[in-house]
Amino acid sequence: MTDLSIIIVNYNVKEFLLNMLDSVQKATKTISAEIIVVDNASDDGSVESIKEKFPSVKLIVNEKNVGFGAANNIAMLHATGKYFLLINPDTIVREDTFTKMILFFEQNPEAGIAGCKVLNADGSLQLACRRGFPGPWTSFTKVMGLSTLFPKSRLFARYNLTYLDENKTYEVDAVSGAFMMLRKEVYDKIGGFDQEFFMYGEDLDLCYRTQQAGYKVFYVHLTEIIHYKGESTKRSSMDETKVFYDAMHLFVRKHFSASFVVESILQSAILFRKLIAFANVYKLAIVSMIADFLIFSIAALLGEHIYANQHWKGFPGVFKPWVYFIPALIQLFIGMTAGAYRKKTISNLRAALGLIYGLVFLSALTYFFKQFAFSRAVVLITYGLAFVFFSFWRVAVKIIFKVGLEADSRKSRTLLVGSERKTEELASKLRSTFTRLYQVVGLISLSRKNVGGTVGSFKILGAVDNIKKIISDERIDKVIFSSEDLSFNQMFSVVSECQGENVEFLVAGRELDYLVGKSSVTMLDDIALLKVNYNISSFSRRATKRIFDLTLSTVILFLVYPFIYLFQKITSENSNFVQFILGVPKVFISRKSFVGPRDSSYRGDLFVGKAGLTGLWFVEDFLETDTEEIKKLDIFYAKNQNIWLDVEILGRTFSKMFFSTE
Repeated sequence: MTDLSIIIVNYNVKEFLLNMLDSVQKATKTISAEIIVVDNASDDGSVESIKEKFPSVKLIVNEKNVGFGAANNIAMLHATGKYFLLINPDTIVREDTFTKMILFFEQNPEAGIAGCKVLNADGSLQLACRRGFPGPWTSFTKVMGLSTLFPKSRLFARYNLTYLDENKTYEVDAVSGAFMMLRKEVYDKIGGFDQEFFMYGEDLDLCYRTQQAGYKVFYVHLTEIIHYKGESTKRSSMDETKVFYDAMHLFVRKHFSASFVVESILQSAILFRKLIAFANVYKLAIVSMIADFLIFSIAALLGEHIYANQHWKGFPGVFKPWVYFIPALIQLFIGMTAGAYRKKTISNLRAALGLIYGLVFLSALTYFFKQFAFSRAVVLITYGLAFVFFSFWRVAVKIIFKVGLEADSRKSRTLLVGSERKTEELASKLRSTFTRLYQVVGLISLSRKNVGGTVGSFKILGAVDNIKKIISDERIDKVIFSSEDLSFNQMFSVVSECQGENVEFLVAGRELDYLVGKSSVTMLDDIALLKVNYNISSFSRRATKRIFDLTLSTVILFLVYPFIYLFQKITSENSNFVQFILGVPKVFISRKSFVGPRDSSYRGDLFVGKAGLTGLWFVEDFLETDTEEIKKLDIFYAKNQNIWLDVEILGRTFSKMFFSTE
């Protein structure tokens, strides 16, 4: 009999899966194991890649996405191992993970299911890897936030068991389906997952039934995995929040329905939790709507007082305060239809468009409901104030708090870890990728004897055993490992050691053609992006950009340009600021833009904007002769261009001109 059957359900996470299978193969060298991958109708090339790169894997291809539980059940029907391991594809395991877990089962015959320590990409513990069942009290404390306020309380923190030491092994109610190991005899006795659960909740249900059958469930701290949580759901069209809470609802109905009071409490808690989750996902849109509602109501109040005179005393008292609030609600609805409220961005242009629609609608409405047509002048004043106030708070929030911006133009300060050959190759590919900006600060060697040396143009800053200090000293944002050079044990050691450093860890695929991390997959060979029409090609973006350029250049030409021009003639001053101001007339006549590429409007077949007085080429550090770097910066700007990115780059430009310490 095979020692271990490793079962992986994949849905459109090809790069994560390939990386994971690489770590699994290294971890199964000392045991007899079979690897079964069930593909849930992926369309990202997962099946073809597995067949090509891992031909020994037993591959089951479903014609449709049957869900997590059903797909695992299909694999378990074919599994021959003494133990089954159900593991997510967006994970990586240590070389000793499987051997230590098998040893634990051999030494603890009462254990039916066990899960190991599961880490997030930043090295922190993923709380879902050990949980309590969502009973009445546990659900209440979780929903009311008591478990968060008192994480060390045995009374309040039953949901995620945060009062227990993560570095000890003990019995728990449930472990995560991201890594769940069980005896084959448990499967033979209770069967697999309940397929009524499509995704989420099935792991709780299986653990519950396992305990009902007389076995125990354990959290085992002796080994660990890293889980890049939620990658499959990011690639699906499902509403994972709804699916998750529907699963909790099903679990409660199935196992706690004996008591009407208990089920009522739990269902109320789940509903409340669902509302909180919804509010958290859409918090930016909700805050924007509340702000606009209050601002529009205040604008209506101010409009009334501004226009009030001896002939018009204001709105009739019988209609107050509704005369302020109802138009605000109407405008809010119109703004929603105009797309002004989004999950991740604050749109000034769409908000202005919504106000234009609202002005037309409310003005027209007064012709049909003349009993409410108190004053069209107040409507005009209200909308004039709303235009100013709506724009002001959006600009302030974006500039001061950096909230709602669609792109981050700052380079990620990056360390590369691996052999000299691989890190040099990886650095070269990072420089040629146009989707993200990486500033390779230096390299981390596998040996101390190389520290202080250079590889190409990059300095070797340290070795793996002092990487934490380098991350802190150099203010590193990202660390990229070469999976071919480092063992996964070494990677885990670094991730664990650097917990709390607020750094993202990524792993480069064996052929260095992709990176996997907690938030995305980055393809490194993406020259084809040159043929894509980016933001800068959009008519609305270019029109907005031109209006901004014309407005700002007009102000500067009247208020600043004459003085700087005379100053330059008298002193022959040639600073960056002087050159910037002297270039403003070219912006005014549309030969240049305030922000844009350094010297060209095209890169291949892609329009990347008019040449700019400033741009990423000015605020970022790079070699002046590095044409590939300039090309990458221009294309990144073209891809992400919006008015707020331009404002951010202008702010960084003046900061560099006047406050740079270099």
